[in-house]
Amino acid sequence: MKEFTESEYYEFLKSHNSIELFGKKFELKKPVIKELQLQDFKPELTTLFSFEERGIWATHYLNAAYRGNFAPQIARNMILRYSKEGETVLDPMCGSGTTLIECKLLNRNGVGIDLNKKAVIFTRNRLDFDCSSKTKISTYVGDARKLDKLANESIDLIVTHPPYANIIEYGEKIEGDLSALNVEPFVQEMRVIAKEFYRVLKPDHYCAILMGDTRKKKHYVPMAFMVMQEFLKAGFLLKEDIIKEQWNCSATPYWEKRSLTDNFFLIMHEHLFVFRKPEK
Repeated sequence: MKEFTESEYYEFLKSHNSIELFGKKFELKKPVIKELQLQDFKPELTTLFSFEERGIWATHYLNAAYRGNFAPQIARNMILRYSKEGETVLDPMCGSGTTLIECKLLNRNGVGIDLNKKAVIFTRNRLDFDCSSKTKISTYVGDARKLDKLANESIDLIVTHPPYANIIEYGEKIEGDLSALNVEPFVQEMRVIAKEFYRVLKPDHYCAILMGDTRKKKHYVPMAFMVMQEFLKAGFLLKEDIIKEQWNCSATPYWEKRSLTDNFFLIMHEHLFVFRKPEK
């Protein structure tokens, strides 16, 4: 893990006004805030989450073009339910910074890590807005399999959204990239990650991870449950299995046609597993 600080981000801006991620150019100008907080928020009360509209508050509305991002309503519900103000929330695969944006808005300290330095720069851009929060947000370039800068039992909550093996091609070609792996080696690496999560999380605290499934030769591959088993083997207890309905997938029209000709149902859900680390 190597920290990439806010001051390093501003230094980067002196010679760069954009970055390129998965073939897209993203400008690094200071974000414009249309609406700082989510209005009329109501916490989810059931094990079915469905968010037809992505977040429009803070800088979330700018993240629609970021491949593989997740709904900020998920991060908000997990943070509010499983942590307190001033506590520390970790997202070890932070991507476009969704979890960290919510940490800043909800007065939690945030730690974000990503294997891709450009993703960390992107996250720093999305955090570049003013609000009354006094908490600290730290960002690192690093690997979720080796959280070497984090002490044992130092984290109050983990909220993260890993890649689903090689389902989405990010095209960055970074050594150790989980999104370059087939299902079986991906699950093996998630075993290592589960052990690291268990090490850094405080006892009687929670880890929320959003995972999806896939198909192979037209048959269902329950990848989410395979990952869940690795977390259970690492010592976690399963607190919740929340079904999250998928909306607005860009590839849906293509797969709708294939569904009829190749005789399979479209996968339109993900699993939001909430694990608890037992007390000593």
